[in-house]
Amino acid sequence: MIWFRKYTLGELNALSDETLVSHLGIELIEIGDDFLRGRMPVDERTVQPARLLHGGASVALAETLGSFAALMCVDLEKKGIVGQEVNANHLKAVRQGTVTGTARAIHLGGRSQVWDIRIENDAGKMVCISRLTVAVFERR
Repeated sequence: MIWFRKYTLGELNALSDETLVSHLGIELIEIGDDFLRGRMPVDERTVQPARLLHGGASVALAETLGSFAALMCVDLEKKGIVGQEVNANHLKAVRQGTVTGTARAIHLGGRSQVWDIRIENDAGKMVCISRLTVAVFERR
């Protein structure tokens, strides 16, 4: 297991109250030994004018999952994390349903972490692949 301590989905999801995360309907749904999974609806909050899933919404889901996973890997009394770079390749359009993202660590270093986030549609087809780099810093 890569997590610094055991978290519950309830406590993690509560951190998103009254944020962009809750506004977009993003919900964390599974914590594995080495991954974090969440989902987001494809609805009026997350589509672009052509009624397709907005690329920015996919990136928001990816950054949310990677950031939560990153903070779960550090002692928050001593360290913090902050996003440095996020990129995404949009592979397939989504018009309805939900998308589910899974974040897995590529690199867990003392000063940085790199996360791979893969987003799939309800049929299990990959619609977006993203990478998030976060800085790990000492709290003062």
